[in-house]
Amino acid sequence: MELRDIEIFLTLAEELHFGRTAERLHITHARVSQVIKQQERKIGADLFYRTSRTVRLTRIGEQLRDDLLPLYAGLNDSVRRAQLAAQGVTGVLRVGMLPANAHDLRPYWDSFRARHPQWRLHIQSVRFNDAFAVLRRGDIDVLVTWLPVEEPDLTVGPVLFADPRVLAVSADHELAQRTSVSLDMVADFQHPDTETGPDYWFDTFAPRQTRRGRMIERGPFVRDTEDALTRTSMAEIVTLFPAHMTRYWVRPDIAYLPVKDMGALLYGMVWRSSETDNELIRSLARVAHDLGSLKS
Repeated sequence: MELRDIEIFLTLAEELHFGRTAERLHITHARVSQVIKQQERKIGADLFYRTSRTVRLTRIGEQLRDDLLPLYAGLNDSVRRAQLAAQGVTGVLRVGMLPANAHDLRPYWDSFRARHPQWRLHIQSVRFNDAFAVLRRGDIDVLVTWLPVEEPDLTVGPVLFADPRVLAVSADHELAQRTSVSLDMVADFQHPDTETGPDYWFDTFAPRQTRRGRMIERGPFVRDTEDALTRTSMAEIVTLFPAHMTRYWVRPDIAYLPVKDMGALLYGMVWRSSETDNELIRSLARVAHDLGSLKS
């Protein structure tokens, strides 16, 4: 099995959707289908159950996924380390960002690079609907996320910043002309939902009820910030966000309104507990501790 074919199989095993797999790997839907069919012919058994509405792994598909994941990750790591060694780089720390304000956190990044020129720091964005999965499978080393995170296999590091809350509405929404809103006003409209992540974690970002006990109705599932803003701009929903969105996601079809009765949202570093002794992670945490939490 070719390395690219393994990547296609593992991505489909994660996404369980041919279209999303093709989009993520920048190939055609037909190419994904062709590769899976070839793999199934070689193995002599179906790897996926397919219907017009769902895709799921067979028992043999699950076994192949579990066998291939560590081998694929190890091979990629070996190739990457060899490439970096040829460039004189002895390590890379991969930081996944849920917030959009990576530029605001430059003091941390610049200090880390100045203290450790032998290491490379890679900053990337992650989607909130699979942020913990990306961290757990080792695609990133550190996740910058809103808190709290109370997962037994994840360690929470320093708080990096706190951000006030705003409500995003369409530019022609009935609330758009207000100077601020309350959480009770939010309860008059549908808010998006997400399919993954612990309930307590997303409930911190978007509470299920106001302080007076009014329920905030959850609407369509969204995968990422772009999806949420698109639905918001169409007036399908209103969406709670941290205030840095007003600077980093400026759009003519979106208005942001301060939410006057919500506390600030805390953001911090999180990593796999099994990596607590990782020298690069500890060094970034030490930088964050030395500099302290940034002012919003």
